[in-house]
Amino acid sequence: MKEKTDTPAGTPQLPFKISVLIFIRDGNGKFLMIRRRKAPNKNCWSPVGGKLETASGESPFECACREAFEETGLRLVASDLHLFGMVSERSYEGSGHWLMFLFDCLKPIEALPPEIDEGQFGFFSREEIDSAAIPPSDRTLVWPVYDSHRRSFLAYRAQCGNGDAARVEEESMLAPNFLPAENGKN
Repeated sequence: MKEKTDTPAGTPQLPFKISVLIFIRDGNGKFLMIRRRKAPNKNCWSPVGGKLETASGESPFECACREAFEETGLRLVASDLHLFGMVSERSYEGSGHWLMFLFDCLKPIEALPPEIDEGQFGFFSREEIDSAAIPPSDRTLVWPVYDSHRRSFLAYRAQCGNGDAARVEEESMLAPNFLPAENGKN
């Protein structure tokens, strides 16, 4: 007998894809973003990231280090990253489900990376991101989680389908951790 779930009726029965997003800044605190050439998020600016290689047993931290190097040339180790969020998005862009691990990169990048097959890079202040062409779920979910929880941890789930506003439910939240203050601020 199948257990009852809280999955909304009409949600496509698809496997979850696992991915990472890495919030990388330069020495001036500007965020490195990539304007994606491919789906998902085609023609939108997004943090660096990519899909986890599940067949090889890659962990989210290993994936973040690999993706940062492949896309930007920035060499990271796990201690350069702070996992601040985990997001479960159902029916994203109507074609799949995503489980995303959100990382704040503690190591700054020194220069703008060259353009790659996935897209072109740019640096943005946090204020510029608010008016940039970013995915709707990044605007309503991902960046607000970064703003309020980058020094702690939050897990949430979102139902994204049909172009409607995502329904979000908080799963768990932890208090701020031991990370050093940024510029004297917590």
